[in-house]
Amino acid sequence: QVQLVESGGGLVQPGGSLRLSCAASGSIFSIVTMAWYRQAAGKQRELAASISSSGSISYADSVKGRFTISRDNAKNTVHLQMNSLKPEDTAVYYCRTVIRPAVTGPTYQYWGQGTQVTVSS
Repeated sequence: QVQLVESGGGLVQPGGSLRLSCAASGSIFSIVTMAWYRQAAGKQRELAASISSSGSISYADSVKGRFTISRDNAKNTVHLQMNSLKPEDTAVYYCRTVIRPAVTGPTYQYWGQGTQVTVSS
């Protein structure tokens, strides 16, 4: 089993910054992908940013140039640095990981519990 612990959400004024973190622990041989999704009230969950084990990164167009995703493979942790925050960034942010628990065999995806980010004056 794998546990994901998210931290770093909160209330921030427009133009401010927040840093989200997600730490994975448990039966982990390797982590294939780590990503942050977000879901605003009344909207579908969407990908904000993802990073592969090789370091390949992708961002939603709406966050490009403002958000930076990074990962610490030694600590099985992914971070999302969010700068120049806008009210439309308000959402619950979820960490998602794709994990290989053993040298061979399938991969599994896991979701964090979500952390609220509110951008408001």
